Amino acid sequence: MARADADYDLIVIGAGPGGYVAAVRAARGGLRTALIEREQLGGVCLNWGCIPTKTLLHSAALWRQIRGARRFGIQVGDATFDYSSVVRRSRQTVERLVKGLALLLKGAGVDVIRGQGLLDGRCGERLQVIVEPVQTEDRPGTLRFKASKVIVATGGHACSLPGMQFDGQRILSSREALQLEEVPSRMLIIGAGAIGLEFADLFSSFGSQVIVVEMLPQILPAEDEEVSRVLHSALAKRGIRILTGALVEHVEQLGDELLCRVRPVAEGQGRDVAVDRLLVAVGVRGAVNGLGLETLGIAAEGGFVKVDGHLRTSAADVYAIGDIIGPPLLAHVASSQGVHAARHAAGNDLPEYDARWIPAAVFTHPQVASVGLRERDMRGQDGEMAIGRFPFSASGKAVAEGEIAGFVKVIVEQSSDRLLGAHVVGPGASELIAELTMIARSAVPAREVLQTLHAHPTLSESIQEAFGAALGEGIHI
Repeated sequence: MARADADYDLIVIGAGPGGYVAAVRAARGGLRTALIEREQLGGVCLNWGCIPTKTLLHSAALWRQIRGARRFGIQVGDATFDYSSVVRRSRQTVERLVKGLALLLKGAGVDVIRGQGLLDGRCGERLQVIVEPVQTEDRPGTLRFKASKVIVATGGHACSLPGMQFDGQRILSSREALQLEEVPSRMLIIGAGAIGLEFADLFSSFGSQVIVVEMLPQILPAEDEEVSRVLHSALAKRGIRILTGALVEHVEQLGDELLCRVRPVAEGQGRDVAVDRLLVAVGVRGAVNGLGLETLGIAAEGGFVKVDGHLRTSAADVYAIGDIIGPPLLAHVASSQGVHAARHAAGNDLPEYDARWIPAAVFTHPQVASVGLRERDMRGQDGEMAIGRFPFSASGKAVAEGEIAGFVKVIVEQSSDRLLGAHVVGPGASELIAELTMIARSAVPAREVLQTLHAHPTLSESIQEAFGAALGEGIHI
């Protein structure tokens, strides 16, 4: 239990996937560590992001499988779903993991302090941190602490759009969409990134008429064009209406519905679309306001805090990790940054944080995952590239499971025989990307991958086959 005026080696502000991991690593490394959190342990990812959405998407996938069971020779009777129970299970999953996280922190010897953590300048060489009570607490006053080092891991918050501020009823952020007890009959989603498309997948699976509007020419704008095209086609076949190169310029509430004016980005006539709910999923800004950054001269540029190669801010002994420092806005990136910052704060001699091989995954159906460079990044570069593709339609395991949409794609530099980028769209993509990340990060020669036996029948064989295609030695294609 933390006491007021306590002195710590390290204070971490924010208990999301970056903050709590940093705190555990530091405490296990011998630092007296405190972790400050104003809401629930686990941050947005555990409570309102990664975990609850994946729980809901699992239920959605199960519902699709039940409805499609006939093609596998299975007859299902009058199956129904109770969406409120689906949501309840997602919250129960979160509660279970939050309790487990509390035990983890206690076992590591981390002092968990509830409240709003703020930087408050220095007292000599020590950093000062104050903790204001939150409304749910009985504690009346402000607590004050000192620390040798501080890690700021306050995450980010969803961006709204002008004239489309979140109201929690009709115009929703992802957090509010997670709490809906009923499936909207008609939903419009602005933004075809990972968050927007995962919610499109979820609600359409349970019967909602979903329209996705994306300002850029392709969905998942950061991904490989071929991958985006496959996913676009798959979602469209399921009845999701996708409008790329378009924007929502005006929203008006008329009774129980919203009238959204959608028009092309290029010159063109707009048209009105009536929906029940509008989900705005256009990005995240760092949670930089109200942290006392100015007391240490730390500036936020473009909504994010700048850091160096060891994740240090412009203020000595203050680190920042996770969404507050900007893209890629991924939980596993925050966790890895937390480990690095905690180890560096403990005085370990480390190379700079390596951000070259960061995998990303989108949990739509089919899934999407990628690591490294895209094919368009190769254009105009010196050196010959070999691109290998293997379609899941040629995979025995994928055909047996009826999941044949998509492919594995690898980009190999011929001169070095090294993997520069990999992209997967299809079944198990979020799992397959781990092997591809290891191959790239460890600089495993492509021919070594080709000689590595993969069990049969598995989806992972598609990785070996893709490398075979790149090297001109493919067997099944």
